[in-house]
Amino acid sequence: MRNLKIVAPLFLLLLLPSLIMADDAKKKTEIIYIQTSAVCGECKERIESAVKDLKGIKQAELNLTDKKLMVEYAVGKTTPETIKQAVAKSGYDADEVKADPSAYQSLPMCCKKDEGKH
Repeated sequence: MRNLKIVAPLFLLLLLPSLIMADDAKKKTEIIYIQTSAVCGECKERIESAVKDLKGIKQAELNLTDKKLMVEYAVGKTTPETIKQAVAKSGYDADEVKADPSAYQSLPMCCKKDEGKH
């Protein structure tokens, strides 16, 4: 019984750091910036919505001035590649990932990069 009183607190002390590190890993987020082919406010809404629908996205904000999408995401829940693919599937370029052609064709004329701003 006496050994149990010594072993239990020692076990908890040894276990505590691993529990803290596991909790920190769950909370870890990163921020990336993705160059898009957005043109207007409708583009902004479409892109942000497509990205925010992904698991692990904490925040997504498109700056129309420089067409860069800022995304904060939970590491381990999604990846930059998955985020870029979501943007591409919504009809827009995302860095080196080109827009899905059929999604691009479905965009309103004002949202097509070759048509200019409205």
